[in-house]
Amino acid sequence: MFRNLRINIFIYYFTTVSSFLSVLYYILIIVKIQNIFLVVIVMLCFVILSAVMISKLAIDPLQEHVINLRNLSKETLHELNLPISTITTNLQMLEKNITTQKDLKRIDRIKKASTMLQNRYNELEYMIKTQTAQDVKEEFDLKKLIDDRIEFLNPIYPDFVFNINTNRTMLLSDKIGLSKVIDNIIDNGVKYSTDKKIIDIKIENFELNIKDYGKGMDEVEIIHIFDKYYQANTEMKGFGIGLTMVKRFCDTNNIELNFKSSLNKGTEVKLKFKEF
Repeated sequence: MFRNLRINIFIYYFTTVSSFLSVLYYILIIVKIQNIFLVVIVMLCFVILSAVMISKLAIDPLQEHVINLRNLSKETLHELNLPISTITTNLQMLEKNITTQKDLKRIDRIKKASTMLQNRYNELEYMIKTQTAQDVKEEFDLKKLIDDRIEFLNPIYPDFVFNINTNRTMLLSDKIGLSKVIDNIIDNGVKYSTDKKIIDIKIENFELNIKDYGKGMDEVEIIHIFDKYYQANTEMKGFGIGLTMVKRFCDTNNIELNFKSSLNKGTEVKLKFKEF
């Protein structure tokens, strides 16, 4: 597709420039029109027409390709919903009739896999909505979101203790995007923690505080934490894009983001939300 597109644009561009030079030669040399203003107007119209045709030739196939991909994503999303719901419903029915510990553990593993699949479904739906400029804001309880994220992260970080001090706080925001932000902040706290494997999470006056007791950062590192691909410790796994995503999300959703960090004492991240 893109090879043919390049060839078509090249041919049209070559033809257009050749035609432009030919017309200019005809006007100035053959016809010898002395009215420069008229020549400029004719050439300007010709250039604008050529630009419109080239942009149409370049954009239309890409636009059609994007629309087809978007439609395919929506259809795939719709088809995924039924098997996920079926698995979840049947798991609940099976769980009621199983008594042996071995089978319960198997059911629990299937349930966790089903939850992960549901999360991928939600993220795919979220991506489609954001790509189509749909409003993804919804009303939700931040306390409930924190509880859900910790329930999800606990098996991933079994050595860590999460001290949670939260209260019911209703927000109108991008719930899925915020959950990814929370996951990224906690993941960074876990990644840079050393001996003290504790993460404190507190909600107070529409402010979410997430604090770790890890390596911390100095003033120079804090300046660069939002730079794309920057990592304070290059030996750590990852690509250094997590905090860039966090900053972009907070800026887009009018969330005040602050970092407070000290070397060998840890880092505290504060997200201040607007009341509604």
